[in-house]
This record gives sequence, C-alpha cells and structure tokens, in this order.
Amino acid sequence: MRMMVMFDLPVVTLSDRREYRKFRKFLIKTGFVMQQESIYTKLCLNASMSDSVEELIRVNAPKKGLVQLLTVTEKQYASMKYITGKFASEYVTTTDRLVVL
Repeated sequence: MRMMVMFDLPVVTLSDRREYRKFRKFLIKTGFVMQQESIYTKLCLNASMSDSVEELIRVNAPKKGLVQLLTVTEKQYASMKYITGKFASEYVTTTDRLVVL
C-alpha cells in the first residue's frame, strides 16, 4: 500500500511558517518521501501500519490549513500516468515482489 499525504497550509505569519516546517520535518522523519511540492508518499506494508501512520498524522497535523490522506495499492500507484514531465526517482517503484539491484 502507498499512503499519500497532500497538504495546503497557510504561510502568512511567522507561526504559520513554523507550523509548516514542523509538519514537513515530521513527515520526513516518519519516512515520507516528497512526490512533488506538498505531496508526500510512504510505503505501508499492511492496513494496520497504515492506520497507525494515519493516527500519527492526525496528532501532528497543524490546526490551520488542509491535510488530506489517500491510500492506494502498490499496483494502482505504479500505474500512475505522467502527462507532462518525466519520471525521475532514486527509489524502486515496481509492483514486483522480488527486485534484484
């Protein structure tokens, strides 16, 4: 499973910017990888892990702004289509069970 966190947080005041940085650092420390600006993804092995990560995000999410979660299967994630730009990643993004590096 792949969990995606999408957020739109205010950065008007100094405290807003501090909350934004704190949340972003929390995501990175928790194992999320930036997919694109304000969209982070994390690989979850099963539904219980996904539920626990969701609870962590609920506890650490800023009070202002919008934070959304979407969990998709690895097969759905791998079938993502790129309309413009090109795919560039240093991470393995395949649905194969065995990957030989």
